[in-house]
Amino acid sequence: MKKRKVLATILGSCMVLSLAACGGGTATTSTPPAPTGSAVVEGIESQVPAGGTVGVCIYKFDDNFMTTYRTALETILKDKGYEVTVVDGNNDQAKQTEQINTFIAQGVDALIINPVMTSAASSIVNLVQTADIPTVFINREPTAEDMASYNKCVYVGCDAAQSGTFQGELILETETKGDINGDGKVSYIMIQGDPENIDAKLRTEYSVKALTDAGMEVEQLNLTRGDWDQNKGQEICANDLAQFGDKVEVVFSNNDSMALGAMEAIKTAGRTVGKDIYIVGVDALDAALDAVKAGEMTGTVLNDAQSQAEKAVECMEGLLGGTTYAEGEQSIYVDYVKVTSDNVAEFIK
Repeated sequence: MKKRKVLATILGSCMVLSLAACGGGTATTSTPPAPTGSAVVEGIESQVPAGGTVGVCIYKFDDNFMTTYRTALETILKDKGYEVTVVDGNNDQAKQTEQINTFIAQGVDALIINPVMTSAASSIVNLVQTADIPTVFINREPTAEDMASYNKCVYVGCDAAQSGTFQGELILETETKGDINGDGKVSYIMIQGDPENIDAKLRTEYSVKALTDAGMEVEQLNLTRGDWDQNKGQEICANDLAQFGDKVEVVFSNNDSMALGAMEAIKTAGRTVGKDIYIVGVDALDAALDAVKAGEMTGTVLNDAQSQAEKAVECMEGLLGGTTYAEGEQSIYVDYVKVTSDNVAEFIK
């Protein structure tokens, strides 16, 4: 596939950047045999030219879920014969924007971007649109308005509202529906990922909404930002348990890493999951699945990295083959799955 000739305005802005910026974190590159055959995206068949180059931008490598996701992405792309470079944004939007500009200057054929900040999506779309590079956003969803100006970009991920709803339903499916002490309300703490991130916002909102929609009264004891980090999850939960004691009936965590930290705090505090406290997460990490099986977590919600990676590549190939997306149709969702002790064995590898 011919590399694009990037507009002079983009090249001008990129000349000040070192090409090493693309390796602002760790990068991996390979040049497997050229792909053959065709891809089908949303019912549209498209011939995929051989020799494509793909730049993959990950918000940070030091993230359990995104490690699983990027490994799946890289494997799929290599198996299809693409030349792939994966870069680590180190949770720094300025660094990631440099990496995107460098990929543009190098003339990659497609980009797959896990944005550091969804609030930067509008400027990212402007960059890739000017360079006419098909782009797939993953994991962190830009707004429909941000994507609407460019019909060669699409978001592939899960509906975060669904994951929050499923967390609430996991609590409703317990024997006490979350009201362990029988005082007529569910008293909970919320360990939030990053309040700027749309997934964190929606999981926080819809986990509780599922309870109130079912007629349950709720009491938020505390909501604290944990930045998706296991150590912070443990510290937050330990502090909340020390402050609120037995009043804490439910621990909602926006992801499994923070939930696993909270689980350790619960053990240290002498509480027993399923007896005097409940805890739920999202992602279905291996350690979380083991915890659900052992009864140390109430449940989790599978964020299917493999299926999302497959769909992201499928959509990328569709864009390369000429597929475009109309305004309002640029978000492609993969369903979450509730995981409890009843079905956890299906997901343990």
